[in-house]
Amino acid sequence: MNTTYLILENGMIFEGASFGAQGEITGEIVFTTGMTGYLETLTDPSYYGQIVLQTFPLIGNYGIIPSDFESAAVSARAYIVKHPCQNPSNFRSEGDLDAFLRERGIIGLCGIDTRALTKIIRENGVMNGKITSAKPPETAVDELKSYKITNPVPKVSTNEKKLHKAENSRYTVALYDFGSKENIRRELNRRGCDVWVVPCNNTPDDILKIAPDGIMLSNGPGDPADNTDIIANIASLLKTDVPMFGICLGHQLMALASGFNTNKLKYGHRGANQPVKDTQSGKVYITSQNHGYAVVSGSIDKRIADEWFVNVNDGTCEGITYKNAPAYSVQFHPEACGGPRDTGFLFDRFMNSMEAKKNAS
Repeated sequence: MNTTYLILENGMIFEGASFGAQGEITGEIVFTTGMTGYLETLTDPSYYGQIVLQTFPLIGNYGIIPSDFESAAVSARAYIVKHPCQNPSNFRSEGDLDAFLRERGIIGLCGIDTRALTKIIRENGVMNGKITSAKPPETAVDELKSYKITNPVPKVSTNEKKLHKAENSRYTVALYDFGSKENIRRELNRRGCDVWVVPCNNTPDDILKIAPDGIMLSNGPGDPADNTDIIANIASLLKTDVPMFGICLGHQLMALASGFNTNKLKYGHRGANQPVKDTQSGKVYITSQNHGYAVVSGSIDKRIADEWFVNVNDGTCEGITYKNAPAYSVQFHPEACGGPRDTGFLFDRFMNSMEAKKNAS
């Protein structure tokens, strides 16, 4: 392993070693607290443009398992871990983390104090960083501050409409792909939904030609407010009375389409241990999350919608139910393959909404 440096936009430098692909890369550094699920993390399109830091020290111990991937590509720009496992042990494993990153051209950095780096991000907020094998020049900090993730959703969305048939078809769902995780589609298929995965730029007319029983708005990367055309399309679809369910970015886009606001969090919520409270029942669920933006609770017009879930740690909005449409959304991931699976019932609620719409028509 070669000596490799991480320089932060605040001027701090960490010295470690490289693994995976060689080279240099700049990105927005974010941390995730998951102890497992590193394969889902690496292949989650929501990490587009970001350097992912794992807080758990040993990563890669159960190897590479392609059937667990959330997409075909690795969207993260680089990967930082304390100790990458060189000898994974799992009967499903088809390789090790180092070789996988090399094959995919993803730069890895290990051997740094990941705990110290995480604390810096928690205290100062998300910041840009650069991984390089050359001692960074003084001008590198100015270059880092100018880096910005631009127009990420079209870059991770599908280019063409594709149908995924269910074994026992009961419903047809249009899944807007803003960077969708594969398990959203799997959860719908398991419940008897034929799923049309559609590009992010499909118009309401394109969607309605499918004659969907329901519309799913997927997760995805970037600032939700940048997607003005998509927001306008969702606003039109909310008027059609077709049941709608939004997850993560989809939750934020539905809120913006309803006239609510979003803002950027200091360091976001990323990991499999985020507690959320149901405001209706008082019950708390442990959830998996990956987002840097949130819906501003105070901007929710109570004539249109109610806040449904809130984050127990910081009080931010985690879910909304709508009064003017058969629609609801959540900030967390009820489909999370790495777990926990506490909120999978939300997909069943979506099924019930579609069934009620069918019975009423």
